[in-house]
Amino acid sequence: MESNYVIGLDFGTDSVRAVLVNTQSGQTLQTSVHHYQRWKKGLYCDASTSRFRQHILDHTEGMEATISSVLKDSRIGPGAVSAICVDTTGSSPVPVDSKGTALCMLPGFEEDPDAMMVLWKDHTSIREAEEINHLARTWGGTDYTKYEGGIYSSEWFWAKILHICRTNEKIKEAAFSWMEHCDLMTYILTGGNNLSSFRRSRCAAGHKAMWHESWGGLPADEFLRHLDPSFVELKKNLYSDTFTSDQPAGRLSSEWAERTGLTENTIIAVGTFDAHAGAVGAEVEEFTLVRVMGTSTCDIIVSREATIGTNTVEGICGQVNGSVIPGMIGLEAGQSAFGDYLAWFRDVLAWPIDRLPDLSDTEKEILKESLIEELSAEAEKTPLSLSVPVALDWINGRRTPDANQELKAAIMNLNLGTGAPEIFRSLVEAICFGSRKIVERFREQGVEIKEVVGIGGVAKKSSFIMQTLADVLDMPIKIATSEQAPALGAAMYAATAAGIYPTVHEAIKNMSNGFDTTYFPKTENTRIYNELYQTYHRLGSFVESETKNNVKI
Repeated sequence: MESNYVIGLDFGTDSVRAVLVNTQSGQTLQTSVHHYQRWKKGLYCDASTSRFRQHILDHTEGMEATISSVLKDSRIGPGAVSAICVDTTGSSPVPVDSKGTALCMLPGFEEDPDAMMVLWKDHTSIREAEEINHLARTWGGTDYTKYEGGIYSSEWFWAKILHICRTNEKIKEAAFSWMEHCDLMTYILTGGNNLSSFRRSRCAAGHKAMWHESWGGLPADEFLRHLDPSFVELKKNLYSDTFTSDQPAGRLSSEWAERTGLTENTIIAVGTFDAHAGAVGAEVEEFTLVRVMGTSTCDIIVSREATIGTNTVEGICGQVNGSVIPGMIGLEAGQSAFGDYLAWFRDVLAWPIDRLPDLSDTEKEILKESLIEELSAEAEKTPLSLSVPVALDWINGRRTPDANQELKAAIMNLNLGTGAPEIFRSLVEAICFGSRKIVERFREQGVEIKEVVGIGGVAKKSSFIMQTLADVLDMPIKIATSEQAPALGAAMYAATAAGIYPTVHEAIKNMSNGFDTTYFPKTENTRIYNELYQTYHRLGSFVESETKNNVKI
């Protein structure tokens, strides 16, 4: 009998990757990656104003290319693929018409950034997030931020929609509804033509849209009316119920069966976010913190309802029943910049390279990419002492603990002897110090952490960063074997949605790839980092106080 296979489809910030996985062994047969071409050119974005948008064509083109590629290259029969599950970044909402078509796919909206996906890292809605937080505390009813850490972020669903509604009347009038990226891609695969019956993601709704079962779904009409009267009508076109990713959302449409080479019998699971799928791919269990480390970080931990009870953790990115493992509470935190911080420094140093007339674009890219490796190697050689530069990791604001996207990074202890390796090391230490703040917040709020697991590009590629993280946290860091843990986790959801396994726990047990490396803290480094961490904390307090003094409301 032919083995059952599933596909995990993982949409990241820069690219989408599909992995074809054997459900009996967890072995990845084929992987295909597609880089977003419009995004790569910087279209529709303006980093100076923190506007980051993506055209849906980048995603549909990538979805078709990667699924077709893994099927063709594996040479298995189309009927052997039982299911697909999509995971994406988030919150990354998209305005759609009454049929669920992204507005940027309609005449007149093709080049309007506001008609496109508002990427997670877009921070144009800082003022709107502040307004939502103020209203939640003062309107006299339920605080709808309660299960989202108590602070609503500009990175999330309602803040982004409110900003565009206030700045682009054309989009406001044309948008029948808004869909999270993971929902839209799932909807497209199923050939969706009925938004009202479509199964939306519990993960996306609970962590980013203030959905919670205790108040019957989305926030009350009266609360939404305070933000914008149109939100009452918009809410009718959103959803009441949400679904976990072990459930099917539908089957592959005839159009997408033809485009990918699969069959219409292929089940499409309910969509989810990449970090939560990554935690599943990394064998998450109670008391294990999974750090998904790439351009940013997401930190995921699960808890039994009996353990956490009605307690809420302040300053994180939400706690949602079933967002990771059905039947358990998923808790999310993270950093707005991790690998992005190091890439920013690389690009600063590489500014002259981009202007060399005698080099091709390919040669320039090779030179730029080699910078990170050279900086890491040299930074690792620099002596660790209390007089080294100390930096803050808020280059793209602060996600957790206590979201504040107004905050900016800073570096202290520079002198004429400070070189690029020393500065690079301070940035690595800064992102690790930010990680420690997250671990401390969970522990302060009664969430026990017994082990840490690292996944993602940074975890797999940089032993220097991982060793520094182990030293700063004073905890061992286990690295998951899978190169594509979010896609593997999505594949586990797909296998469960297809009925191959009765629960996600069983899928993890049978499809896990294990761990290949563990970084142990070095006592001599941990002692120094404990003191440098206090300097980081004092620098952060100073910058935050200055930000409060200078921000004009």
